[in-house]
Amino acid sequence: EATHRVQRCFLPRFQSLEPLPTGGPDFGALGEEAELVEVEPEAKQEILENKDVVVQHVHFEGLGRTKDDIIMYEISDVFKAKNLIDVMRKSHEAREKLLRLGIFRQVEVLIDTCQGDDALPNGLDVTFEVTELRRLTGSYNTMVGNNEGSMVLGLKFPNLFGRAEKVTFQFSYGTKETSYGLSFFKPQPGKFERNFSVNLYKVTGQFPWSSLRETDRGISTEFNFPVWKTNHTLKWEGVWRELGCLARTASFSVREESGHSLKSSLSHAMVIDSRNSSILPRRGALLKINQELAGYTGGDVSFLKEDFEFQLNKQLIWDSVVSASLWGGMLVPIGDKPSSIADRFYLGGPTSVRGFSMYSIGPQSEGDYLGGEAYWAGGLHLYTPLPFRPGRGGFGDLFRTHFFLNAGNLCNLNYGDGPRAHLQKLAECIRWSYGAGVVLRLGNIARLELNYCFPMGVQSGDRICDGVQFGAGIRFL
Repeated sequence: EATHRVQRCFLPRFQSLEPLPTGGPDFGALGEEAELVEVEPEAKQEILENKDVVVQHVHFEGLGRTKDDIIMYEISDVFKAKNLIDVMRKSHEAREKLLRLGIFRQVEVLIDTCQGDDALPNGLDVTFEVTELRRLTGSYNTMVGNNEGSMVLGLKFPNLFGRAEKVTFQFSYGTKETSYGLSFFKPQPGKFERNFSVNLYKVTGQFPWSSLRETDRGISTEFNFPVWKTNHTLKWEGVWRELGCLARTASFSVREESGHSLKSSLSHAMVIDSRNSSILPRRGALLKINQELAGYTGGDVSFLKEDFEFQLNKQLIWDSVVSASLWGGMLVPIGDKPSSIADRFYLGGPTSVRGFSMYSIGPQSEGDYLGGEAYWAGGLHLYTPLPFRPGRGGFGDLFRTHFFLNAGNLCNLNYGDGPRAHLQKLAECIRWSYGAGVVLRLGNIARLELNYCFPMGVQSGDRICDGVQFGAGIRFL
C-alpha cells in the first residue's frame, strides 16, 4: 500500500537559537548547523496529497520542566490533518509555534507510520524531539536607536514555571542613555500574542539639545492582545522623574523645569502593520495610534496626549519604491499646571525633518530647545537601486538611492482658541527640506542614511544642517 512505500518522512530540520533582539549569541544555547531535508525518493507528491491518513499519537522527547498543557495548545492542530502533506504542514506550523515560545533551543519533527496493536492501516505517529533552554541564559548585543547606539547585556530565566514565563534582567549602556531593568513576561497558553508583563527600571538619559539630564525610576505593567488585524497594548506606568541641567550654561527655562515629579499614566496603543519590512519596506502600510492619560491614577502630572504615525509604501517599475509618511500629535495639559519639558514633542534631525539638527525645531530659550505641545510632519520618498546596480544579488542590494521631501512644524497652542486657530498656527512657519542620498539596510535591525540636504523655511532659533547629514535608527519619517 502507499503508506508502506513512505516508510519515513522528515520535515526540514533546523537547529534554532532562542530569538534575541538583535542577533546576539545566547551563552546557554549555542546551535549547530542545519541538517538537510531527508525524504524517501519514491515518496511522490501525488500519492501523499491523495492518501487519507489519521494522526493517532503525538510524542514528545526531551521535555523536562515544561508543562503538558501549554504544549497541547500549540500542537492541537496536528490531529486535524487529513493527508500526509497536511500533516507535514501542520507539524511544521506547530514547530514554529513551539520555537516562538522561547523555551526550546531546538525542535525537530519526525513523522512515521503508527506501530502497535491499535495501529490503523493509515495511522501516523508524530514525534517532536525538543531541547529545552537552560534555566539561566545570557546574551550580549548592540542596539541602534534614533541616532544613538548602545551595548546591551542580559540575563534570562526562561520557562521559569513551565508555561513559557520569563524573567529578564537587562543592562544597557549607550551614547545618550544608560538603563537597567527587571521584567517578568507571561503569555496566555495557546495565544502567544496575548501576553502580560511587569517591568521595573531605572533610566538615565542626556538630551544635549535641551541641556537636560533626566533620571526615571519606575514600574509599568503591559497587556498585549490582537483584535482582528490590529494589535493593542494597554499600559499603566508609575515613574518618579528627576530633571537636572546637563551644563552650567543651561537656560533659565530649563533650570525652572529642574526638580522631581511623579507621573502615573494609563496609555493605549493600536498598530496595524502590513509592511513587508519595518526598516526599509517595499510595500504595505502602517498605522499607529497612541493615547496617554496622566494624573487620574495619582501623581502630580496631568495631561492628555495623542499622537499617530501613518506610512504607505508602493513598489514601482525598475525596482523603485515610493513611500509617504505622516506624523502628528497634541498634548493638552489638565489643570492649571503647564506641561513638562519631559512630556512634550520634539522635531527635527536626520530621522524626521532632515536638514535640521537633532530636535532643533520650535520653541527654544537661549539655544535650549523646549519642545512643543503640538506638531505635524510629513515626508515623501523615492528609493531606487544604486546606479548601474553594483553588487546586484548580493551586498549591493542592501544599498538604495534616496530622494526625499520633508516638511513639518512644532509649536505651542492656546487652547482657549478654536480648532481653526490651531490649524492656522500649525500651518504657519512650516519648515521643509529636500535632498538625496544613500540608504544602507542593516538586516531587520536598523538603517543608516547619508544625505545631502537643503533646509528651507528656516525660522529664527532653528539649528540647521545644510549639506551632508548622517542618520542611524529604526524609525524614520
